[in-house]
Amino acid sequence: MQATADFATRLDRHLDRVTARRGILGAPQVAISAPRLGIDHRSGDRSGRFHVASIGKAFTAVLVMQLVEAGAFAVDTPVSALLPGDELDGLFDTQGTTDAAGQATVHHLLAHTAGVADYFEGRVTSGRPMRELVIAEPDRYWTPADLLDFTRSRQRPIGRPGERFAYSNTGYILLGRLLEHAMGRAFHELLHERIFTPLGMRDSALLFHSRPANDEVGAATSTTATTTPTTTTAPTATELRMLPFRLGHDEVSTFRSVSCDWAGGGVVSTPDDLVAFGSALHRGRLISPEHLAYLAEPRNRFRAGIRYGAGLMQVRFGGFSPFLRGLPRPVGHIGVLATHLFHDPVHDADIVLNFASSREMTRSFRTLIRIEQELQRASR
Repeated sequence: MQATADFATRLDRHLDRVTARRGILGAPQVAISAPRLGIDHRSGDRSGRFHVASIGKAFTAVLVMQLVEAGAFAVDTPVSALLPGDELDGLFDTQGTTDAAGQATVHHLLAHTAGVADYFEGRVTSGRPMRELVIAEPDRYWTPADLLDFTRSRQRPIGRPGERFAYSNTGYILLGRLLEHAMGRAFHELLHERIFTPLGMRDSALLFHSRPANDEVGAATSTTATTTPTTTTAPTATELRMLPFRLGHDEVSTFRSVSCDWAGGGVVSTPDDLVAFGSALHRGRLISPEHLAYLAEPRNRFRAGIRYGAGLMQVRFGGFSPFLRGLPRPVGHIGVLATHLFHDPVHDADIVLNFASSREMTRSFRTLIRIEQELQRASR
């Protein structure tokens, strides 16, 4: 009990200092659940819904593996066998004698090795990059088809399938469309039916596509994933009461242009809901341990201190500093808005952070490091 109390005291002191330095951003959202250590700690707005950004890729990857387990397809199934050719045209390398779409597999998309460009951060051949367009055209609504067209018409493939790792949001849009074709259901419906509802994640939804269960009576709103929603069928960020977040210097939480996330990271959730997801994922309630290990296997370098698997990341703190080599290697995902969802396998702890700004990534990782250090201290 004393170790638990000391953990909370030390971490809260750290978070007080962080909050003071964040100015108008206020207190970050933090949730840590480590039942074996008797730790269930929350800080910041516990019930506030936030844009999880690329943490959403973990949800997409889980849905894919659920269908793999059901025998709908395999990870080595060619993408061209699961999606119509017109959706794939122009997205893959065509320098060879045949379009590389025929060689790209579900695994390649999950692991960011399909050779498809990245519409959000990737270079463009003309016009403004997507990240600039989100700011410049705040009222623009992006459908999944629009996002594929952006890559098709304004970007070039970065290589043949399997040649290299290159993080690709476009690849996860293709996974979302693949799921819809395989199941005959909209992507947001699959999220609610297969993850949100079974886990009691009643404050989670897909931004611009569905409502959280706590905001409506009955099932999630049904709209097709390629139809521009109206405020009567799918809520805006304001209607979802989503917390503010910043892309660079701009507060963009009310922009329709953030619809560019979709299957690459359009989930809106709360710290408690994400803890429920992380806990269920790493305790075998969503996919088998074997398929979880497949998603988490660290195959490629994402950046210093982070390895990427097939929808999940592994943090190796020694890559940040040799003095941190003794810390565990948590598995999960981060988002561009300095959002984190990680599971520490050593302490059986689920960790959620929302720093709500692309400029807060370094500070958010310093807090993740501090949490791991305090978990180690509490476990002694």
